[in-house]
Amino acid sequence: MFSLKKLALAAVSVAALSAPGFALAEGMVGISMPTKTSARWIDDGNNMVKQFQEAGYETDLQYADDDIPNQLAQIENMITKGVNVLVIAAIDGTTLSNALANAKASDIKIIAYDRLIRDTGDIDYYATFDNFKVGVEQANTLVAGLKERFPDVKPWNVELFGGSPDDNNAFFFYDGAMSVLQPLIDDGSIVVVSGQQGMDKVGTLRWDPATAQARMDNILSANYTDKQVNGVLSPYDGLSIGILSSLKGVGYGSGDLKMPVVSGQDAELQSVKSIQAGEQYSTIFKDTRELAKVTVGMVDAMIKGTEPQINDTETYNNGVKVVPSYLLQPVPVTAANLNEVLVGSGYYTEDQLK
Repeated sequence: MFSLKKLALAAVSVAALSAPGFALAEGMVGISMPTKTSARWIDDGNNMVKQFQEAGYETDLQYADDDIPNQLAQIENMITKGVNVLVIAAIDGTTLSNALANAKASDIKIIAYDRLIRDTGDIDYYATFDNFKVGVEQANTLVAGLKERFPDVKPWNVELFGGSPDDNNAFFFYDGAMSVLQPLIDDGSIVVVSGQQGMDKVGTLRWDPATAQARMDNILSANYTDKQVNGVLSPYDGLSIGILSSLKGVGYGSGDLKMPVVSGQDAELQSVKSIQAGEQYSTIFKDTRELAKVTVGMVDAMIKGTEPQINDTETYNNGVKVVPSYLLQPVPVTAANLNEVLVGSGYYTEDQLK
């Protein structure tokens, strides 16, 4: 027989479950990130989990180790679990069409995160930075650095690196940079001694630092036995570290060989310290906390049946449709403004930069 004491306890339990602290989640968000080999993707994942949970959502965060079948399997598993929304930073932006069609058939909303997903009409929104402007700022800092470090050298000898050809962003970065650099190449102010231009020649599959280092080694041995390289356009900090290792390996940065001006992106800690040490010249800061905030806002609006905030309806055609997007602004960082931008914003502490 059910005692009065047990009945009272049961009533308390039901009341507790219905109290605000035990309220059901707003929904489940599946977050698919490409890799943990880059610190920025770890930050992206952590920032989104934190902000989604603060907004009342459950999360399922998965990293795919830069393995396309692994990412596909993880996304299919999230669909099976019954997530309400998928937030996907794709390894290869052209390989997810079938998985996303399955998601749409289950009425799951889809946001492309930082990397555009191509060749599908099934994504709803795109949250990213102004990627063309990222490239513009990389080139602007490269040119500023050339003027600073090599004021008496003309023409400047510069080599070009691009990102992964399966990442749509890589083309925006490269095109943005070349909008600044091509006029200087055309008027003879800059010479690409290797002759290697265009994403088909300068792309770096999977953004791999070792691949960039090996290519820089080959460029130096083939083209710079009697010349000095003055600058290198690098679209990402991980590649920059590989490029710098190659340059230092043949003596740049010591004796009479000035360190070439090397750009970057993502303000990763190792590269920030390299900038402090006078090696890497610049990086591009993309505040992943703000990108997470935009993404959470998009999800919250879709779940609640309102329109997400967007600020671009023209730029990102994925081959099937123009994807409504929210573009955040990138910030160029050099030694001159490093502390103001990175420590001042709370992204890093002073102790982290020691």
